[in-house]
Amino acid sequence: MNYYTEKHVPLAGNLIGDAVKGVAMAKGLGGPENSPAAYTMIADMYFDSVESFENSFGPVADKILADIPNFTNVQPTILISEVLA
Repeated sequence: MNYYTEKHVPLAGNLIGDAVKGVAMAKGLGGPENSPAAYTMIADMYFDSVESFENSFGPVADKILADIPNFTNVQPTILISEVLA
């Protein structure tokens, strides 16, 4: 958890640069009736548009993805969504 929050997410932010408008990290604690969390960790990175994400993440994706084995053996899920409220 420390590596993810203190090294990986800052690394990704530095590589992506000013296109990232903000970051929020959440640690999964579990679900109803003591069920396991669907995700161990979620990092929300905010961009002005999908195009801004694609243009900034694409060129550095290999470097960001290469860092993943430093903290997990779980295949990451990348979700693209739109903030409505």
